[in-house]
Amino acid sequence: MKIIDKYILKKFLGSFIFTVLIIVSIILVIDITEKTEKFAKAELSTAEVIGYYMDFVPWIANFITPLTVFIATVFVTARMAGHTEIIAILSSGVSFRRMLLPYFIGSMLIAITSFYLTGWVIPDSNKSRVAFEIEYLKSKYYFDKTNYHIQVAPNTYLYMRSYNNQSDMGYDFTLERVEGTRLLEKLSASRIKWDEEKQKWSLTNWKWHSIAGDVERIDEGKEMDTTLAIHPSEFDNDYRSYDAMTINELDEQIAKLRLRGASNVEVFEVEKYVRFTSPFAVLILTFMGVIVSARKTRGGAGFQIALGFLLSFIYILLFIMTKTIAEAGGGIDPAISVWFPNILFGGISLIMYKYVPR
Repeated sequence: MKIIDKYILKKFLGSFIFTVLIIVSIILVIDITEKTEKFAKAELSTAEVIGYYMDFVPWIANFITPLTVFIATVFVTARMAGHTEIIAILSSGVSFRRMLLPYFIGSMLIAITSFYLTGWVIPDSNKSRVAFEIEYLKSKYYFDKTNYHIQVAPNTYLYMRSYNNQSDMGYDFTLERVEGTRLLEKLSASRIKWDEEKQKWSLTNWKWHSIAGDVERIDEGKEMDTTLAIHPSEFDNDYRSYDAMTINELDEQIAKLRLRGASNVEVFEVEKYVRFTSPFAVLILTFMGVIVSARKTRGGAGFQIALGFLLSFIYILLFIMTKTIAEAGGGIDPAISVWFPNILFGGISLIMYKYVPR
């Protein structure tokens, strides 16, 4: 690596860290201002609030990484162009493509680190962050679905007329195992309740039907403990539960929801794809940032920086729109929706690279 590469890489990474600190500080001030009243109402100690923000800061810093990388790229490159450093570099025989190398190295370091953090490290800290927000910042959650049907295993279906997540009790429960259109087994109960000590479900007024050919066997009783392929946590508040899942846990959740025919599987699919697209967004936006700001202008670096903010705003707006459509199940494949902003801006970057004078 040449001296000029180290010089650009140092300025690029330094500006990225500085940009992250500035933006995260602004977000922190706004967030604390909005939540101070709720903290006071919940009578939280200073240590508890600090603990929450220790989890919040890494999450939000990583979340805005593509934006901060783009801003840092534009800022560094525009300043270098304003000081005629880029002209000097190109005049020394270094091609524009070669000059991109330290930017590429820096963005790769950021992208790989971000992918590792968002895939496996930050979700673990998000478990406590999300739990804190549900406990102290959100309204009390009540599971209000009725006539609840899910598939809990191949050919096995569960039904409850209603479920109270405050008492962990379900009403008019049935569990059926079928083969094609033929019923093989059916377990029913007027009420089921979770026994925390036994880690099992307690069934009240239960009845079990077993059908083998033309022979039906019926057993019944008042009380019975059993293990079912569901847990009370599945009826709790699922607010941003995907934030607290690693990529492996997201895969397991998606497979489980698909088996059950759940309607909210797109939310978890989108989250999974976002974690893979964000590192590529870092590379694409770095490339675009250099192209946008590498030319020296009479008005100084102000125009390039303003243009950089405009393009980043358009990218964020487009990303939010496609992500929202995919999560709502708008008929567009989640993978296509999440990758579309990167594909579009990647194409725009290549066009700009070819035609924008530098």
